[in-house]
Amino acid sequence: MNGGTLILLAAMFALLWVLLIRPQKRKQAEQQQLLAGIEPGDEVLTMGGIYGIVHEIDEEDDLVVEIAEGIRVRVARRAVAGVVKPDDEADEADEADEDGGEDAAEAPEGPIDEDGVVVSEEIVKSEVPEGAEALDRR
Repeated sequence: MNGGTLILLAAMFALLWVLLIRPQKRKQAEQQQLLAGIEPGDEVLTMGGIYGIVHEIDEEDDLVVEIAEGIRVRVARRAVAGVVKPDDEADEADEADEDGGEDAAEAPEGPIDEDGVVVSEEIVKSEVPEGAEALDRR
């Protein structure tokens, strides 16, 4: 190995460290801080996709989460994917988008039915392949 190859190898390792390893460690540290900061009253989202409100933290450092009125489950702290921000903050973020934010969604075109679904007048016809006609004759 000559000096140039060794320098190139060291530079590649440094680039790998900066682009892959450091961001992953930072993300892991942020997740640990999030899990450590969970307190009773916080609304959480589990990795299984269940939303609930933390009611207490038991002796084994597991969370007792109420997922519906009167239904409480015990969840391992490491199974929490995130803490859901309160509705106040979410409403303020939505209002900022509505006030001319670039991400504001356009109004749907066409009438809306009672379920909130846009009613379209277009009817899509599908062509029946020749083989399907033969199956219908049986």
